[in-house]
Amino acid sequence: MADDTKGATGAQTQLSGDELQDLVASTDTGARDPAGTSGTIIAAVALCWSLFQLYIASPLPYMLSSLTGFGLVLNDAQTRAIHLAFGLFLAYMAFPAFPRSPRDRIPKLDWVLALLAAACALYVFVFYRDLARRPGLPITQDLIVAGMGMVLLMEATRRALGPPLMIVAIVFLAYVFFGSSTLVPDIIRWGGASFPRAMDQMWLSPNGVFGVALGVSSAFVFLFVLFGSMLDRAGAGNFFIKLAFALLGHLRGGPAKAAVLASMMTGLISGSSIANVVTTGTFTIPLMKRVGFSPERAGSVEVASSVNGQIMPPVMGAAAFLMVEYVGIPYLQVIKHAFLPAVISYIALLYVVHLEAVKNDMPMLPKRQTHPVTIALLRAGITIASILILAGVIYYGIGFVRWLIPGISGPVLILAMLGVYVGLVWFAARAPDLELDDPNAPVVELPIPVDVLKTGLHYLLPLVVLIWFLMIERSSPGLSAFYAVLLLIFIILTQKPMKAVFRGLQLPEQRAAFAEGFSDLIAGLITGARNMIGIACATAAAGIIVGTVTLTGIGQVMAEFVEFLSGGNIFLILVFTALISLVLGMGLPTTANYIVVSSLMAPVIVQLGAANGVLIPLIAAHMFVFYFGIMADVTPPVGLASFAAAAVSGGDPLKTGFTAFFYSLRTVLLPFIFVFNTDLLLIDVGFLGAIWVFCLATVAMLIFAAATQGFFMVKSRMWESAALLLVTFMLLRPGFFLDLVQPPFDQVEPQRIFEVVEGEPDDAQVRLVIRGPDFDNPDQMLERTMAFSLGEAGASGEERFEEAIGLPVRIENGTTILDEPLDMNSLAGRTLSNMDFYAEEPVQITAVEVTAERMPRQVFYIPALLILALVAFLQRRRGGTLAGNPKPKPAAA
Repeated sequence: MADDTKGATGAQTQLSGDELQDLVASTDTGARDPAGTSGTIIAAVALCWSLFQLYIASPLPYMLSSLTGFGLVLNDAQTRAIHLAFGLFLAYMAFPAFPRSPRDRIPKLDWVLALLAAACALYVFVFYRDLARRPGLPITQDLIVAGMGMVLLMEATRRALGPPLMIVAIVFLAYVFFGSSTLVPDIIRWGGASFPRAMDQMWLSPNGVFGVALGVSSAFVFLFVLFGSMLDRAGAGNFFIKLAFALLGHLRGGPAKAAVLASMMTGLISGSSIANVVTTGTFTIPLMKRVGFSPERAGSVEVASSVNGQIMPPVMGAAAFLMVEYVGIPYLQVIKHAFLPAVISYIALLYVVHLEAVKNDMPMLPKRQTHPVTIALLRAGITIASILILAGVIYYGIGFVRWLIPGISGPVLILAMLGVYVGLVWFAARAPDLELDDPNAPVVELPIPVDVLKTGLHYLLPLVVLIWFLMIERSSPGLSAFYAVLLLIFIILTQKPMKAVFRGLQLPEQRAAFAEGFSDLIAGLITGARNMIGIACATAAAGIIVGTVTLTGIGQVMAEFVEFLSGGNIFLILVFTALISLVLGMGLPTTANYIVVSSLMAPVIVQLGAANGVLIPLIAAHMFVFYFGIMADVTPPVGLASFAAAAVSGGDPLKTGFTAFFYSLRTVLLPFIFVFNTDLLLIDVGFLGAIWVFCLATVAMLIFAAATQGFFMVKSRMWESAALLLVTFMLLRPGFFLDLVQPPFDQVEPQRIFEVVEGEPDDAQVRLVIRGPDFDNPDQMLERTMAFSLGEAGASGEERFEEAIGLPVRIENGTTILDEPLDMNSLAGRTLSNMDFYAEEPVQITAVEVTAERMPRQVFYIPALLILALVAFLQRRRGGTLAGNPKPKPAAA
């Protein structure tokens, strides 16, 4: 529970290993773990939940249905109801009601509440046909179950996630019932809803609790959480930590850099920032403190790197899967848009850590093997080239097998993969299994990268399978994760007995190894399910907010309210959205935060942007909200990841949170940049263009890191930091400076609108200046500048205009007149809803603006590089180098 977390971490004392595991349990899997029958029931239900999710993700229901003739394929309504029933039952079983509630047993009241909550969720599963026959007409039985279910869901959410999300949901529910009260401000007042109408919306239809968010949790998120849990159980987490230290531990600030890399690799398989902090931080934070980081800074580095794991493809936070449904694009597209900012963010964090180490002249851990620089670069080049060649061989080899034997290519490829797996396990069996060193030991010996790598290459196979099905086969996220989990099940069951065979151990030891593997499999399935309890409750409770937005129409009111506050300034709109995310993030988990803010603000950003002449892609708006949503675990005073890191380091939690937020400024900057410069999201960018964008953005973010750290080659003066910030802005947003020099649009006469539209290229942008009488006060004239994308060229100007913009236009006596939009729910309809189309003075287009021909925006890279060269020259004269002090002292034994 969130309450436990705050209580446990409020003291500035370093927690023991058991206490840290209890901290993770209290926030992720549930603090209660009773022995005896109760514990067995919890484990059995969690195991059944995982098996159920694997069943519905597999082709098995279709095969069994065709064989038996029974309807064993469940629809979305049924799977969501069963999914929530499992989540609610386990929430009452695994999470105590209060910090002082018993943890070694389950009170009778919790048994009753758990069974009632599960029954209320299963009611939708049992009676979904009856509910479908009477939409909007609930009977008394429906209303009783729905009312009980809402109350029990709120309590389960409070237990699993703390009070904030429950309070937000209650506030939205109160708005549904009492929205017509005089206590509600006029601008958001509405007619209010009756109890039957509200319960039908929230519980009995797919528009509330059992809506898109819970559907995504059931269809996608569970399998990816299970994938991460089982990969960690197989030993991949330890492998990633060891590998990160082997690669980076010997560098300046090496433990911190290894923490960043380890957290990034752990983020590939985990969506929980708190678990990441404790898993990697238990080893990395003491080593960071040993080389000179203060407890707060050591904890902050771990927090900043672990939280960013949620933006690292392919296994991103649960919110990324919700984006698939909300934006309406494949998960592969989400990965594509998220990849560049995530990698750049981690590279910048590595540089931040490097600057901290250089500023404080931190020592280095001794390296067991040293090579000349040329040899080291050659080895690195050969390794990278080998990986690329291997990827090419796999890609083209699979394609060749499919072409050669299309009928039996599937079984052949499976056998080939199993052969590779056996070979990798044989290779791993030749070396001893990895064990984490004690970071508090007098001497820490850094492992040799090759020795670490050969012990865990087989852990990469499930990741390869996942990425292959996602990116090459273009399978759904759920099916891709299912195949990856299936391979993981095989690996967990077989890796230990196979190693025992390859090491020549006797039959009893081989049997013991198989039993240990089976135990690991069961534990991984149970842990995966328990990790999902909070997410299931969060997505269900957040469905109340989504249902409220749909029922009351507050989304349109929010658009008007935000536009009023911002004066139509898109930058201020983004600032307000970021602040809302950060404020909600103080209490809401990332997933719930994203659902709430994206439901309210993402459409507003797109609508108000277009209404004020700026086209913002919907994916950019959702990525903006997503990025600020992940700051939920960092933002003081309630950032749970910061509290977890402080518990490991023994530092002050609030200071750790503020320092982590400072380290995460690059994560704050990136969303503002990619909203205006969508190249960072790889929107309409080719392969070579992507390489250029990556290099440019990486350099810019490194400069930004140097500016915010106040250290580049030596300690920067105030004006030098300001100059570096200017360079960052000029590299990332050169169009802003070009707009100051040359206007971005040319105006043409509105009478030529069809001629102009017909001559514009594909996806050209056009802006319309629209003027018309106010609906409430016809004597007052309103003016809007709206932006539209014209789409593909080829059609006539009139057809292209109407298809892209959706506004009926006629030209009379030299005046371009707009008739009322045919679809008032369209962008144009909503934006122009306060104009009177039937007044004496018509609504008309007073100007048409098309993209102007200008000099390339890249021209401003020249002054940026000159300013950077000036700062570097001045700092070089003061004795600075890019490497800092070239001879750091060794770490003390």
